[in-house]
Amino acid sequence: MNADLFDSPKPAAAPSAAPLAERLRPTGIDQMIGQTHLLGPGMPLRLAFESGRLHSMILWGPPGVGKTTLARLTAHHFKADFIQISAVLAGVKEIREAVERARMNQGQGHQTILFVDEVHRFNKAQQDAFLPHVESGLVTFIGATTENPSFEVVGALLSRAQVYVLNSFSEAELATLLRRTLDLGEIALRLTPEAEKLLVAYADGDGRRLINLVEQLAMAALTAKRAEANAEFVAGALSPSLRRFDKGGEAFYDQISALHKSVRGSDPDASLYWFTRMLDGGADPRYLARRILRMAWEDIGLADPRGAEIALNAADTYERLGSPEGELALAQAVIYLACAPKSNAGYMAYNQARAFVREDGSHEVPVHLRNAPTRLMKELGYGRAYRYAHDEPEAYAAGETYFPEDMARPPRFYSPTPRGLEGKIAEKLAHLRQLDAGTGKKK
Repeated sequence: MNADLFDSPKPAAAPSAAPLAERLRPTGIDQMIGQTHLLGPGMPLRLAFESGRLHSMILWGPPGVGKTTLARLTAHHFKADFIQISAVLAGVKEIREAVERARMNQGQGHQTILFVDEVHRFNKAQQDAFLPHVESGLVTFIGATTENPSFEVVGALLSRAQVYVLNSFSEAELATLLRRTLDLGEIALRLTPEAEKLLVAYADGDGRRLINLVEQLAMAALTAKRAEANAEFVAGALSPSLRRFDKGGEAFYDQISALHKSVRGSDPDASLYWFTRMLDGGADPRYLARRILRMAWEDIGLADPRGAEIALNAADTYERLGSPEGELALAQAVIYLACAPKSNAGYMAYNQARAFVREDGSHEVPVHLRNAPTRLMKELGYGRAYRYAHDEPEAYAAGETYFPEDMARPPRFYSPTPRGLEGKIAEKLAHLRQLDAGTGKKK
């Protein structure tokens, strides 16, 4: 046993020049951490490996979960030449060179895997360029993307590749990766249990980020001549970037969807959680303010009109105060909307009216509803039979019609719910319809 383990602590050793993430890359699927739903016994990708049949695939998942590693392991397992190009950097020249290399491999009886990282960055024409080579069997195509391939990959290519969804690492999986990183022996740095938990939290499901953070921490410890890092040192040494999501990407819209549905579901705690998650991830508070205002009209509506007022006031408050003070107003608007009575009756009525008008023909405005600003218009009878509601009992012209006269069955779009203020509105409308019925006229 090495006696140094029991000697006085020594400063952390400097990491070698090669990136730690590269040195830790698995050499077989059994060394992979996570993705057990794909690589576990009897799971799809393991079965594909065991069958010996290579096929094209799209690997879809967030950054740092092993997409590139899995593609490389596939090439290693099937003894195929691995050609990697990045859709961010590559152009026509790189694609042609890859195809020529694949033709040379084919002539020598070797298979070729063409791995396209961030395939969603290629436009439709560029993606279509791969099709003849995939169909002919010249290359086995593997694309990696952080975006939903249903929207970002052309249908023809998508139909020729199996889509595999990779998940973010769980905290337990990240803890395993952290232990493997430290056990590599290249970083002589001890971490307290609290420091390990903080590192895992900073990684936010991203394995590559975790490894990079360990490297940064090792350099900071070396500079500070420390052999052990506690949570306080980790927090001070690292400046973790905001939580993972690409603004405008899949994760961004998943989270705004979760926020909206939590408000609609009347869960103030979940609503506040997703709101703060998005702020922590770098979402523009003005964008969130617009979405909150939309929630007020779409899901609360006339059940509590104060919701829209509070949402608008919160947006104005943010404009006056900015961050972080103005975010408190937005947060309280989220809480109010989550707790408010819910109704989408106005939202549904508006959509139904739009659909009806789009499909229905144009009808003339009834003569009694027309404006008569000139003498000629008055002589033509414009507005003559109009009943001024304020002069009628209860300020309501019972039996009067306001739809076009040639409309056989006037539609009814708005059906108020019994919740909140809308319950009172429902009672009012029911009473007015009783007044209409008393006139013997149908509306």
